[in-house]
Amino acid sequence: MQNILKTIFDAINGREKNFTSGSINKAILMLSIPMVLEMAMESLFALVDVFFVSQVSPEAVATVGLTESVITLVYAIAIGMSTAPMAMIARYVGEGDHSQASKVVLQAVYLAIGISLLIGIPGYFFASKILSGMGGSEELVASGTGYTQVMFASNIFIMLLFLLNGIFRGAGDAHLAMRALWLANGINIILDPILIFGWGPIPAMGVQGAAVATTIGRGLGVAFQLYLLLKGASVVRLYLKELQIQFSIMRKLLKIALNGALQFLIASASWIVLMRIVAQFGSEAVAGYVIAIRLIIFTLLPSWGIANAAATLVGQNLGAGHPDRAATSVWRAAYFSMIFLASVAAIYFFGASTIVYFFTDDQAVVDAGILSLRIFAISYALFAYGMVIGQAFNGAGDTRTPMIINLICFWAVEIPLAYFLALYAGWGLAGVCWAIAGSETLMTILSIILFRQGKWKTVEI
Repeated sequence: MQNILKTIFDAINGREKNFTSGSINKAILMLSIPMVLEMAMESLFALVDVFFVSQVSPEAVATVGLTESVITLVYAIAIGMSTAPMAMIARYVGEGDHSQASKVVLQAVYLAIGISLLIGIPGYFFASKILSGMGGSEELVASGTGYTQVMFASNIFIMLLFLLNGIFRGAGDAHLAMRALWLANGINIILDPILIFGWGPIPAMGVQGAAVATTIGRGLGVAFQLYLLLKGASVVRLYLKELQIQFSIMRKLLKIALNGALQFLIASASWIVLMRIVAQFGSEAVAGYVIAIRLIIFTLLPSWGIANAAATLVGQNLGAGHPDRAATSVWRAAYFSMIFLASVAAIYFFGASTIVYFFTDDQAVVDAGILSLRIFAISYALFAYGMVIGQAFNGAGDTRTPMIINLICFWAVEIPLAYFLALYAGWGLAGVCWAIAGSETLMTILSIILFRQGKWKTVEI
């Protein structure tokens, strides 16, 4: 027990820096612990946020669900963009070239700021049209536009938070990424009830308060990240003495980031279409579906932390000239993740009723939530392999392969199947959920086949 506690303590404090030699299991553990804790806080926020918002009204939950279906595009671009500096920095760190790795940081920040402006300005001014276009009722649009405007206006913090944490992960400093996200989401959780319901002189802002809390929390998280990079807390640094754009680095970033962003955009855009289908069955169906999705995210994000650990190990080991060690790291990480998700799936399937009732006592919302959660649970364990292998491709700098897989699974299979089952076969919400489960299973199968071919081992950065 003492050794286990010491390992956890060392991982949280980032005391292990060499991931290209020694025990693979230890390397996975040392990277995964802070990443899992980081993602656990992110998933806890997702649950706490929907818990407080659900106390306002079903329309408030639906507002968050519809808005986040669109904001997910911002997350997708941010995550996709973060794959580029993560892969490049991991490769350079594996080669021992920390100076070149540091040059990537400022160029990545420039890229994030530019794209966030292109998204935020139109998103703010067309917020009401976005909600109505997603199928929101007039009442929902009237009450939820403020929330949507704040989320779009503050998307720069989403961009930078994901991108800078990707930089920390690529450098092997997962403990710093953990601290930044814990700070951002901890502040968010504290401010949520204060701004939503009001406290003392602070007026109740309703659902818009959730967006303001998120903005403040993420903004402070980004400030903390920049401080760490400027003071040299990581093996890579942010140097402000060379402020010019370095086009050679920017071209490499864009090459990897484009397919990375498309990869996650394809997946996220499919969720918008699915939400649009679900919205046809009423606010209660949307609310139940959103609660189930948040529960899935609650346990999927820690598994995503394991996937990020695999991506770092792939990048650094390829840089060090150890492709076989990189492959072994991925298979072991996927196995550990699968064991975790299989255990969670059993809890979700058999305890769905009790779990959903914790969030709401609206029977129509509860029924929709139970239905969605049980269907997702059936194929949940298979998500692990698809998620880990997808991130492994990204860690190698091969963002094109998972982009193609996502295009096939989500747009050629998931959306047509959901539309047919939900609207033509008459399955309703269940049809959408079964389409999701089926497409995720297909994604896992294709990922395994392509990963075994090994072309990712020869990708140049």
